[in-house]
Amino acid sequence: MDTFQGFHRSHYCGQLRLSDAGKTVSLCGWVQRQRDLGGLIFVDLRDRTGLIQLSFDDSTGRDIFDKASSLRAEYVVAATGLVRERESKTDKIPTGDIEVYVTQLRLLAKADTPPFEIVEHSKANDMLRLKYRYLDLRRPEMQQAIATRHKITKIARDYFDEQGFLEIETPILTKSTPEGARDYLVPSRVHPGKFYALPQAPQQYKQLLMLSGFDRYFQIARCFRDEDLRADRQPEFTQIDLEMSFADEEDIMSIQEGFLKRVFKQVLDVDIQTPFQRLPWQEAMDRFGSDKPDLRFGFELTDISDLVKECGFGVFSGPVAAGGSVRLINVNGHAADFPRKKIDKLVEFVKTYQAKGLAWTRMVDGQITSSYAKFLTEEENKAILDRAGAKDGDLILIVGDEKNEVVWAALGALRCEVARQLDILDPRDFRFLWVTQFPMFEWSEEEGRYQAMHHPFTAPMAEDEDKILSDKAHCRARAYDIVLNGTELGGGSIRINTPELQEKAFLALGLSEEDIQERFGHLVGAFKFGAPPHGGLAYGLDRLCMLMAGASSIRDVIAFPKVQNASDLMMACPDFVDGKQLDDLSIAVTRREQEEAGE
Repeated sequence: MDTFQGFHRSHYCGQLRLSDAGKTVSLCGWVQRQRDLGGLIFVDLRDRTGLIQLSFDDSTGRDIFDKASSLRAEYVVAATGLVRERESKTDKIPTGDIEVYVTQLRLLAKADTPPFEIVEHSKANDMLRLKYRYLDLRRPEMQQAIATRHKITKIARDYFDEQGFLEIETPILTKSTPEGARDYLVPSRVHPGKFYALPQAPQQYKQLLMLSGFDRYFQIARCFRDEDLRADRQPEFTQIDLEMSFADEEDIMSIQEGFLKRVFKQVLDVDIQTPFQRLPWQEAMDRFGSDKPDLRFGFELTDISDLVKECGFGVFSGPVAAGGSVRLINVNGHAADFPRKKIDKLVEFVKTYQAKGLAWTRMVDGQITSSYAKFLTEEENKAILDRAGAKDGDLILIVGDEKNEVVWAALGALRCEVARQLDILDPRDFRFLWVTQFPMFEWSEEEGRYQAMHHPFTAPMAEDEDKILSDKAHCRARAYDIVLNGTELGGGSIRINTPELQEKAFLALGLSEEDIQERFGHLVGAFKFGAPPHGGLAYGLDRLCMLMAGASSIRDVIAFPKVQNASDLMMACPDFVDGKQLDDLSIAVTRREQEEAGE
């Protein structure tokens, strides 16, 4: 092996162009591939900026030529040579017009054959890629995704600094105040039997910073939630977190729109239009069946409950009589794209959202086929089609249920599934939306009580303050989410800033006075010393990066993510620790855990 000492890199591989011909350059990187043509050797050298071809021929020094002949994929080398125009050019890479004729070559490290090829669009399965994540990260698309994340983070820091925000770090070891997702707990050695919690968000700290007089705070904040994973969720994630004093919804939204406009322009060269469209939560649910609607296509929901409430078809009239609804979407002009077999699959699709079934009418070439028409009168059928605005070529899909939440969820997901199957979703069409006036509370079947839809520090709409204890189902919050193409990018609210109202909100969640003091006494007590009106927002940085990088999962924009069961395949964790560590923490492992470990 050669030494790197005394070698100085002059350029990155992907930076060189034909205008650099005639320059002597020094490069470092990994061998992508080597082609030995006898008296001629070509080596594609890769670093994080791209590829460039190294060239060796009969005029190359023998020791250098022999060393080049020994190179294999993923060997680490340093080379010095002359940039020259290639005889055989390629437009597949930006440096395809040039090559570097090597005059010095150092072999810095050899490499075993990797478990998968380090190329774009790798066909290796996800588990293998995550086990060897350090190799997966060498791939150009992963390098680009991580670089995009860096750019977004840097722009955030620059932008919010310009807007007068101070970046302030908040603790990672904090108090467990469970209300929503489960906390990750950290045992204390110094205080046996007691635990810290990892923060689900810096929520209480940033509110306390507002009470401390820092009227504009932000942080690139690490957050932790012990919950089931999915494509856009990880046990540890990152927020662009911010809070403002003496601000209302309009102030906060305006600053966020400015940030998103800048970041999309500087990272993707996309001009987004501001101000963003705004929809109250109820309207979003009624029109799209979702509080994070995708606005890139139509197929909006239409309520037909009034048309079928007295019909003789119990599948329609029953849900309305039980306090639910019957709604439809019109897949305009695409009936021919959904033959009966595809519709049957859509029926099974909505069942995954607890819908009991899917009624439909298909109109193709003047012929109408329907799963429900024979159960209704001619007038009732006509009224439904008229309400849907149906015409030849349309497909009408109907869901009814005793719970509006089921109808919304099923049709909201169905409209997106239909759009995906039709391939009408343009990833470069960025449709932003503010969803506002969320319910302050939502009913939890599992808990058998109302829970905070966002968090218990959210202020109610002024006109709904008297409903906090008496009419929770109709109490609206001063909460808002920023939505992009069906994904919630972030959420925030105006906060409660008086101890009286905050205690009332806690009582509405079923907390006793003792619970309030034990979990949140520090916050309620702080409010007694003069709390300014304040509000804020937190972006999911991982989700924002995912959408801007064109990735399908946030795992693709996180350097070292966890898998579905919250484990790290590369580091093989979580793992058992030795007895001494447990003794220091006054923790005993239960028999069940020992048996699962095979002990």
